[in-house]
Amino acid sequence: MRSLFILLLLSSNCFAKPLVVTTFSILGDMVHQIGQDKIEVRNLVGPNQDSHVYEPRPQDAKELGRADLVIVNGLGFEGWIDRLIEASGFHGKKLVATTGITPLQITYHGKVYLDPHAWHSLKAAQVYVDNIVKGLVELVPDEAPFFKKQGEAYKQAIAQLEKDTQKQLESVPLDQRKVITNHEAFGYLGRDFGLIFSSPQGISTDAEPSAKVVAALIRRIKEEHIQAVFIENISNPRLMNQIASETGTKVGGVLYSDALSAPGTEADTYLKMMASNLATIVRVMKKQ
Repeated sequence: MRSLFILLLLSSNCFAKPLVVTTFSILGDMVHQIGQDKIEVRNLVGPNQDSHVYEPRPQDAKELGRADLVIVNGLGFEGWIDRLIEASGFHGKKLVATTGITPLQITYHGKVYLDPHAWHSLKAAQVYVDNIVKGLVELVPDEAPFFKKQGEAYKQAIAQLEKDTQKQLESVPLDQRKVITNHEAFGYLGRDFGLIFSSPQGISTDAEPSAKVVAALIRRIKEEHIQAVFIENISNPRLMNQIASETGTKVGGVLYSDALSAPGTEADTYLKMMASNLATIVRVMKKQ
């Protein structure tokens, strides 16, 4: 009986799927789309949660401690991840999904920061896919053809969304492509589609904006007749509602910045999130 138990235990370990831990929901979905049932994906920061201010739980350290691969965004997005990895005793491989992407720079209060929100560029997202495919191929070489096929199909879908959006934006004048959001998360989206995003907060949500910054933004909205004010899914809507009220603008809807929406809702995958954001922005701008 003892020998049979040991044999069953060894057998189950042999067939266990490699465990890949991702740091936030957008990255988790990307990895799932490519890896499918060939791997087990566990994600740390869930839907509608803010990675900038996330506080890791003991369970996160346990997950990391038994992971074969951890995939992070990088560019300073997960300020807590290195401490968590060290505390977890993680001995697997670490993949930075933004490797090879030239980051945008943002100047905020006189300091220059790298913008970590590169997934909002559909071009950059295809680099994410290539990096993830490479990491999974190294992790499970026998499944290389599958991962590569999934990656190529995924990139084609991303490229098609970019093409469709460019076509929709053709009818929106450049001087109407101005958007107000909670924090500086959409710089890459703005660069790719000729949109100008402004926010009361910098690239992180970890500090409240000053009254001076908010007042300057309100002044600008009035002077430039900006009509597109949006609430982010990870942020408290109070500030944006205040700005909308003081400027006489309307809140155009919700944009998904640093996290997907809950499972079964409109933005619960990366592609659906991007499509939802772009459709919302285009809809509001065409009404102006």
